[in-house]
Amino acid sequence: MPTVEKVSRTNAGLAAELRVSVMRLRRRLANERHPDNELSIGAMAVLGCLYRQGDLTIGELAQHEKVQPPSMTRTVKCLEGDSYVVRRPHETDRRQVVVEITEHGREVVLADRARRDAWLAQRLGELTVEERALLREVAPILAELAQS
Repeated sequence: MPTVEKVSRTNAGLAAELRVSVMRLRRRLANERHPDNELSIGAMAVLGCLYRQGDLTIGELAQHEKVQPPSMTRTVKCLEGDSYVVRRPHETDRRQVVVEITEHGREVVLADRARRDAWLAQRLGELTVEERALLREVAPILAELAQS
């Protein structure tokens, strides 16, 4: 059986290691959600996108989250029903709908992020200075991979 060191020397081996590590970290972060937050991961992703990007159309949200517009429409309807977002007509294209995060939606995003960030910051604090420096270098690369 090949050692981890030998497996990670190939692109396929590195891909396998990263896949497992990133999936486990994602699962762990999902478990650190704010206890009062009953929204799905997908709904939280939409709120997070609106928080970062500002108002977006359904199509733009679907593109950002890599889902089909009808799926995004269903998610937005649920979020609107619970006052996390509001929908309004597009200013220049009345066929389009623009989605805007509400103050309630912002509060949920910020509370959820604060809890997850606190957990991750504590774990990072347990690493060496060199390990944290390495993660600072790698983080933009992982973000680029996630967007491609």
